[in-house]
Amino acid sequence: MKNLYVIGYPGSGKTMVALGLALKFQQEGKKVSYFKPVGVPLRANGQDDEDAVLMKEILRMENPIGDIVPCRAGQSYLSGGKKQESADAIVRSYQRVAQGADVVIVDGAVKPYIYNSWGLDDVSLARRIGAKVLITIKIENDFSVDQTLFLNEYLLAKNVPLVGNLFNNIPWPMVSKTKGIFAPILEDRGFRTLGVIPRRPEIAAPTVEEFYKELGGEVLAGHDRMNLLVEDIMVGAMTLEGAIRYLRRSTDKAVVLGGDRADLALAALETSTSVLILTGGLYPDVKVLARAEEKGVPVILVHYDTYTTVEKLSKVTRHITPGDKAGIRITLENIEEYCNWQAILEELEK
Repeated sequence: MKNLYVIGYPGSGKTMVALGLALKFQQEGKKVSYFKPVGVPLRANGQDDEDAVLMKEILRMENPIGDIVPCRAGQSYLSGGKKQESADAIVRSYQRVAQGADVVIVDGAVKPYIYNSWGLDDVSLARRIGAKVLITIKIENDFSVDQTLFLNEYLLAKNVPLVGNLFNNIPWPMVSKTKGIFAPILEDRGFRTLGVIPRRPEIAAPTVEEFYKELGGEVLAGHDRMNLLVEDIMVGAMTLEGAIRYLRRSTDKAVVLGGDRADLALAALETSTSVLILTGGLYPDVKVLARAEEKGVPVILVHYDTYTTVEKLSKVTRHITPGDKAGIRITLENIEEYCNWQAILEELEK
């Protein structure tokens, strides 16, 4: 049995890479299992880890979610948890999930260093279970390459075998620079690049529904349009005179503004807007809701201030659901077309 540990930072698409590789390995006749040692805390509604739910169904795993995701990392985990209990739970759950599998794909924590205080970070766990590591990279700027080099060198220093690096969810304008500059820098330092996967909005852009899950609040209009994709977030804090020109800069966007700014809300609805998010708990003018219904644009009312709202929205990432057949198909296509999956499989079989 072989272990592939996929690690990376938020937005790098670890789970989508894990899903695509799992589907491809299955096509190659491998029995694949999925494990996520450290998941996110349960929400107030008790909703299970979405990634684990997806992979459990797609891979037809019989293991309970509690085995697939044995630990949850809250921001104050040092105050309430116990190191040895968490370590034991991870090892026992891993052993059950791995039983009978040819390949176990291990999905890293939100950030690779989480649980480092207990020696249960991604790198330490990869070493503990004998996994080889694949790093997924999201490019935001040149510093992203520095961060990746640092992580590669850290793995090398810790004697954890590295399969390679996979650039994922790369905006099309950055693809040429990634291939021509970023990837060669890694190669020159002795670290392999296994592909550059361009961004595809169908599986990269969050939906209005995912924004609503993060924010809560009240849906005032567009209840049947919560599946719209959100490509950008804009804050409506300008004067009306410059609003249209500003709002036309972006398409399929979320516009965050105070509920008392009916003028800006109406202006936003005349541009390519996926959702209006009204802050401060202020109900809008009825004209705004009427126009939103006409345009088919959801309106969400929240009680947070604008800054807090935008901060929360910045953390939202796209999650593919088991019923999203198109998203699942695209995820596999990305691996087949842009990723050297053969090299990954060969490395695992050494």
